[in-house]
Amino acid sequence: MRLHQRIWHYFQQHRVARMVVGHVSVVLVLGLLLLTNIVSANIFGASAQSLCSSGDRVYIVVSGDTLGKIATHYHVQLKRLASYNHIANPNVIYIHQTICIPGKAVHEPPPVKGKGDYFPYGQCTWYASHRYFELHHVYVPWTTQSDAWQWTGRAQDFHWHISDKPSMGAIINLQPWVDGAYQWGHVGVVEKILSNGHVMVSNMNWGAYYWKVTYVEFAPGPGVTFITY
Repeated sequence: MRLHQRIWHYFQQHRVARMVVGHVSVVLVLGLLLLTNIVSANIFGASAQSLCSSGDRVYIVVSGDTLGKIATHYHVQLKRLASYNHIANPNVIYIHQTICIPGKAVHEPPPVKGKGDYFPYGQCTWYASHRYFELHHVYVPWTTQSDAWQWTGRAQDFHWHISDKPSMGAIINLQPWVDGAYQWGHVGVVEKILSNGHVMVSNMNWGAYYWKVTYVEFAPGPGVTFITY
């Protein structure tokens, strides 16, 4: 065989060898990446599960979640879920945070009924308690530390139901500076749920005619809760 033919043959042999080695390397790298992902997923799952008690369900927070939505979905009271997960502020959770859903039903004390409407006449608090009684024959039981913005916390203290989803006849609670509320927050009663997801609420002490009952459209969202007996 001539010299130039030998050189060409040698080059061809080594090029094939290089191609084979290259393909094998790619396969090995992809295999390692896949193995790493599987191991990481198993470690993460085990780590997340280890944060929760045996029998609990594990939920990982995704974008758009609120603790209220998670509580509603799993039929757990918001206060109970926050306490169970040691969450000091139920309005603050984080993407990828592990939420433990209690595996066993917890018997909460029954909600407490009030005995009358002791709020100052004309205030939004007086009207909300009065209108709720008209609809459900139940007064709110909290009469102290009960500025409008505090009603969600007080409702939890008296074992009333708290949700971020509206329902007919529920008390709406706006936190300060939400949806036009001032520094003391605001409460009213849901009279209608609109097709756009907003609610029509009856109120007193809202707007120019503060001494009259007015009807205002509000949008559910951050800083808005709905309270029911």
